[in-house]
Parts: sequence; C-alpha cells; structure tokens
Amino acid sequence: MGAVAVLFLTWICLLVLLAISVTSVVLLSLPWSLVAVGVCALCMILLIIILFMDLRNSRGLTRVYATGAVLWLAFLITLTLMDYLHR
Repeated sequence: MGAVAVLFLTWICLLVLLAISVTSVVLLSLPWSLVAVGVCALCMILLIIILFMDLRNSRGLTRVYATGAVLWLAFLITLTLMDYLHR
C-alpha cells in the first residue's frame, strides 16, 4: 500500500472518529458522551502521531522528543483547566 493511500485512509478514519464524537454528544447522556469523546480524541491523537507524523518509521530519539512534546502539551492543558475550574 502506498504512502498516499495510507494517508487517505488515515484521513477517512479521522473523519469517522469525528462523526462518532459528534453523534455521541447528541445521542448519549453527559457522562457517557464525555467518555466517548475522550476515547475518540485519544484515537485521533494516536493516528496523527503515528501515521501523519510518521513516527512508526522514525528512530528512537525522534520518538522520545515527540512523546515529550505530547506529554508537555497534556501537562499545560491540565494546568490551564485546573486554573480555570478553580476560579
């Protein structure tokens, strides 16, 4: 399978996950919709990191830096949310 086909299938998967997220918000109750949206977001993040950023074919140090960047972003988002929710 060519590189363009893999990227196209990844894009289709991202669109399907987006549709599942939107549908779950409309159809499910609040706690279950948050779980469904979180799982879909995690799957989207993994697809983007592994396939679009081409980390499956990269060397170890690149993977370490990409993992550090994602963890740092998650840390900053968590701190921002904690500040916002405690005001």
